[in-house]
Amino acid sequence: MDVQLTADQRAFVRQAIESGRLRREEDAVKEALSLWEERERGRAEILAAIDEAEASLARGEGRPITAESMRELAQQVMDRGRARLANEQQSEKQTPRR
Repeated sequence: MDVQLTADQRAFVRQAIESGRLRREEDAVKEALSLWEERERGRAEILAAIDEAEASLARGEGRPITAESMRELAQQVMDRGRARLANEQQSEKQTPRR
């Protein structure tokens, strides 16, 4: 495969080789492809998550987001947190100290 780099890209690769960061021009191409592959995998994961979210909404599993629904959600979270804290405090009272 023949890859044509811009003058700036060639200088960038040359600088990496001169500094010891890379040994050969091919190493720069391999690293670039590796980073691109990693980015594309992340992109595919995000797209799959979006597809799953859309399917969930289509099945009616979604929750409408309104000011009221957000207040209710916040209250539910606070209630669960308070209940967990109360359970932890009760458990501490029941645990014998040495």
